[in-house]
Amino acid sequence: MIDTKYTYAVARIRALETSLLNSAVIEQLMACQTDVQCLQLLQEKGWGDADTPENAEAILSREQEKIWETIRDLGVDMSVFDVLSYPNLFHNLKAAIKDACTSESGKHLNIYYEDTSISPDEMLEIVRSKDFSRLPKIMSEAAKEAYETLLHTRDGQLCDIIIDKAQLEAVYQAGKEAKDSIIKEYAESTVAIADIKIAVRAQKTAKSMEFMKRAMAECESLSVTQLAKAAVSGMDAIVEYLSQTEYAEGGRAIAESASAFERWCDNRMMQTMQPQKYQSFSVGPLVAYVLARENEIKTVRIIVSGKRSGLSDDSIRERVREMYV
Repeated sequence: MIDTKYTYAVARIRALETSLLNSAVIEQLMACQTDVQCLQLLQEKGWGDADTPENAEAILSREQEKIWETIRDLGVDMSVFDVLSYPNLFHNLKAAIKDACTSESGKHLNIYYEDTSISPDEMLEIVRSKDFSRLPKIMSEAAKEAYETLLHTRDGQLCDIIIDKAQLEAVYQAGKEAKDSIIKEYAESTVAIADIKIAVRAQKTAKSMEFMKRAMAECESLSVTQLAKAAVSGMDAIVEYLSQTEYAEGGRAIAESASAFERWCDNRMMQTMQPQKYQSFSVGPLVAYVLARENEIKTVRIIVSGKRSGLSDDSIRERVREMYV
């Protein structure tokens, strides 16, 4: 039986997809001599609002806000998109813990994301009062552990690891419980790609097996144990292990260069979402649109920051995510 509840929303998203930046616009941005020229071009394309300050962060933040304004305007069940908000929510938890452990004032010393289910101020108040039971179950235990760890050891990296793993586990749990296939696929890809990134970074910095297993989250498409063992043995061993999985292309990218691997990580997620764009009676196209817009903003940020820093065009291109086909 065909589910028509998303028909209008998908039709609306189809129309909005035509305004996504294509390769020609990206080339125009690359041709700009300065970051100011980039911002002017973006404003001509409708980025930001008339009253948005003419600086990169203000314009990009406004575009991030527009994503969720658009989705909310479609009148669909927003709980489907909760899993996509986890990175910002857990980031705010991390920032609040660091603020609470390093400052007695009410000022935020770290950067927070707005428009999350728990506001930055409420998150900080929860952490300062150590009332972690007010947090969702998916993060309360990790929040307490990370807070105590940072308070007693001052080890910021260990604090990050605890929260980052909790985030991955929350994403994966959401995928397991989801009815929509796109959320399941998003969760599987997100966790697997994160595990591979951890293995690569850990190998480069000579981290232990224990470190990696503490940082990695379990998923079906990879063996955390085998991946960690490979990382201890060397980068070639990671490539060899991945060649036996569905992430063989990622292994080849690792062997090519660090930037090729970063591109693959972003491309892999977009490839996972690509088939969903053509499902007219599911939430798939909506989720794919959100991820495409977020990737678009990341790409613009790379270009603008590269122009501001005076990087060569070749260097910027090497870092730009190849999301345009």
